[in-house]
Formats: sequence, structure tokens, C-alpha cells
Amino acid sequence: MKEPSYIILYVNDIPASTAFYSDILGKAPVESSPGFSLFVLDSGWKLGLWARQAVEPSADITGGGVEIGLTLDSREEVAATLEVLSAKQAKVIQEPTQMDFGYTFVVQDPDGHRIRAFCPSEIVI
Repeated sequence: MKEPSYIILYVNDIPASTAFYSDILGKAPVESSPGFSLFVLDSGWKLGLWARQAVEPSADITGGGVEIGLTLDSREEVAATLEVLSAKQAKVIQEPTQMDFGYTFVVQDPDGHRIRAFCPSEIVI
């Protein structure tokens, strides 16, 4: 089996979610229609936004079941990222805090999908 390279989020409002992710990713989608938007990230991963009401087969799940993770290089970058996401109206559900794996926070996008940013802790072997 090949490694995953694509994630699709089911969203309520394609234009609003497309604008939110365009703002935080700093790029426009490569494809956009009334029911779907697609971003190609610098890493090669693809992020799709699919209108919840058009998903086939239909899905009744809502946001929050997974997290999009952003690995950052420093606590300062964590703070700066929180500032950017907060300015884009992301809802903060975990303020910056030190956890076992690193310094982290969690926000939700307009549909409740979780975005976690963190700076990994030093691993001592």
C-alpha cells in the first residue's frame, strides 16, 4: 500500500472554508467548485474541502474526530502561529501549554476540525 498523501475535510460552507484555509495556507486552491476545493501543499500533500451535503456515500460525522498537525521549530513560532490563526477567527480550544510531546495549542476551523500546532520536546536517549 502507498503512503497517504491526501486528506478531505467535510465542511458546511465551501466559500467560507476555502477562504479560511486560503488565508492560513497563504495560497489559493488549485481547484474550486460549488461543492469542492483542493489545495496542493508544498509538501506534496493535498487538502480537500468537500461540501458535507454532497459527500457520497453520505457521512454524518462532524469535525473534531482528527487533528491537522503543524510541527513548528520553536515556542516563538507556536505563539506566532496562534496569533495568525486567532486573527482568522479560529476558535482556541487549548491555550499554549507544555505537554509530554512538546509545547502546543489547538484551535478549531469554522466546521470544528481541530488544528494542533506544536514544537516537539527534546528527546533524550
